[in-house]
Amino acid sequence: MIRVLVADDQDLVRTGLAMILDAQPGIEVVGQAADGREAVTLARHLRPDVCLFDIRMPELNGIEATRLLAGPGVDDPLAVVVITTFDLDEYVHGALKAGARGFLLKDAGADLLVQAIEAAAAGDALIAPSITARLLEAFADVQSGIAPVQPIEPLTTREEEVLLTVARGLTNGEIALELHISLSTVKTHLASLMNKLGARNRVEIAMWAYETRRVR
Repeated sequence: MIRVLVADDQDLVRTGLAMILDAQPGIEVVGQAADGREAVTLARHLRPDVCLFDIRMPELNGIEATRLLAGPGVDDPLAVVVITTFDLDEYVHGALKAGARGFLLKDAGADLLVQAIEAAAAGDALIAPSITARLLEAFADVQSGIAPVQPIEPLTTREEEVLLTVARGLTNGEIALELHISLSTVKTHLASLMNKLGARNRVEIAMWAYETRRVR
């Protein structure tokens, strides 16, 4: 059973998300919060498998809540998926940098919502080509004043291939089929990429691919 905490300051949205998730076999909503500070407190107490956070919340926004629960320096980070109304919300990039494993638009639909929750619970991240890749590409153009990190060791040819498939939004299974390699080999390459890039998850791998202009 995947235990989920839902946080959104709009009662109808929060209730709707909780109802959709509770109706799914294998998913249980164990808590709801109306603001970011309450969300962090509940998350630390309940230790859910996945936190689903709205970006814009009072008291503490979704980015800060994500950073406190999943950001750099957090010893036992929780899986966080952020959800937003706007497909070019300037806060999405910050949420991913803060440690979110993925994000959705509020009009994404129940199927994609469930996929995102299941992916996060499995230690993966939802990289939907129609949403995430487009946003990553858009925010790669944001001038942060900081050059993209360089790998501690050069990427191998196969790692470059895996990198591009991750940036396109392919799952581990789809990568294995496309590159004609085993699932365990895919996982090995992903682990190597995370190590070389200092990335915590495949979302950050995808972001690095866009920031270094490997994908346009």
